[in-house]
Amino acid sequence: MKRIPVRILFLLALTLPATLFAADAAPATTWHAQTLGQALAMMVLFAAVGIGAAILGYKTFDKCTPGDLNKEIIENKNVAAAIVAAAVILGVCIIIAAAMIG
Repeated sequence: MKRIPVRILFLLALTLPATLFAADAAPATTWHAQTLGQALAMMVLFAAVGIGAAILGYKTFDKCTPGDLNKEIIENKNVAAAIVAAAVILGVCIIIAAAMIG
């Protein structure tokens, strides 16, 4: 009788449980929409979360800086402050978009 190499036995011991229980595994849930209604609902949800997070990020930046950024932009017509505010909003939005894409 021919002896079975130890490597083959080890490989069988590793792969046998995976092949036996593979059919019992539940399908993975995803964020991908299955219907048009789901796609529209997710779009509205992600847009609301993204806009809320962008506003929160801008307000947090405004609190961390000296002075009132909104007053500086609206009342004093400070273009430099407006450019800084726009850069902050864009930066926060890029981070939010990257987090949503995953």
